[in-house]
Amino acid sequence: MKINAFVEDLKTKSAAELNEELVAAKKELFNLRFQNATNQLDNTSRIKEVRRNIARIQTLLTQAQKA
Repeated sequence: MKINAFVEDLKTKSAAELNEELVAAKKELFNLRFQNATNQLDNTSRIKEVRRNIARIQTLLTQAQKA
């Protein structure tokens, strides 16, 4: 249930904090892709997890803008 806890944590944050989370997640994704390309990445499933977290953050930002 850690995904639900992550989403609940995101829902309590402001738009500015969500944007900071988004930037940090995109940086992490870049680093993971770089490590994967150089065969240094051990846990490749982390890429998929970070991509989904980015989508979750963007969804909450869009919902906040429409509200």
